[in-house]
Amino acid sequence: MQPGLYVSLSSQVALERRLTTIADNVANAGTVGFRATGVKFEDLVTGMGKGSMSFVSTGETYLSTKSGGMKETGNPLDMAIKGDAWFGIQTPQGMVMTRDGRFTIQPDGMLVSIEGYPVVDAGGAELLLDPQAGPPVVASDGTIRQNGNLVGGVGLFQFTPGVDFVRYGNSGVVPPTQPQPILDDPDVGIMQGFVENSNVDPVLEMTRLIQVQRAFENMAALTRNSESSLNEAIKALGA
Repeated sequence: MQPGLYVSLSSQVALERRLTTIADNVANAGTVGFRATGVKFEDLVTGMGKGSMSFVSTGETYLSTKSGGMKETGNPLDMAIKGDAWFGIQTPQGMVMTRDGRFTIQPDGMLVSIEGYPVVDAGGAELLLDPQAGPPVVASDGTIRQNGNLVGGVGLFQFTPGVDFVRYGNSGVVPPTQPQPILDDPDVGIMQGFVENSNVDPVLEMTRLIQVQRAFENMAALTRNSESSLNEAIKALGA
């Protein structure tokens, strides 16, 4: 097989992966707390000198660290994070990190996420409020008070998603290692009565979609040309 076919095939595999991430980003442009997915590609060189060839790697996904815009809701149970931190929720898969702060209080007083999972404090314990004590007041450090009494604190955590991270549910991410609680960081805090919008830029993602489509068409044309050249060579040698 001609080298051009290998190069074209590696490019098409990479473009397919990029297309998948773009489609996921566009689909979640309106998802609260969603962080966009990016892909890193590298050149893979084989051979030396004039016989060397460059291929593209299949790519590694990474999570965008850009924050989404803040939207005021006025709901005392809605919370948004300012800075590099995440809420922790307990799920059947263990603790999951999320930026979606649309919380509710169950009849038994448990504070839960939009998907019904318990929200945890800095120590990983579930938060219990008094459903009869009125709306909670949440300070920027996450402490919660009802009727002036301290009843708990929303935990804020940091972790490194790493490459090829795993998503969970609405906008959650499964941490590859134990997340670390943030206890005293002036750059991190909670904004009560707000939610964080998705950090996806739909216009930018659509532009990237067009670029991927054109690149895929170019690779397809390269493949056809390589096959045509190979067929002509076979005919010439056979004659």
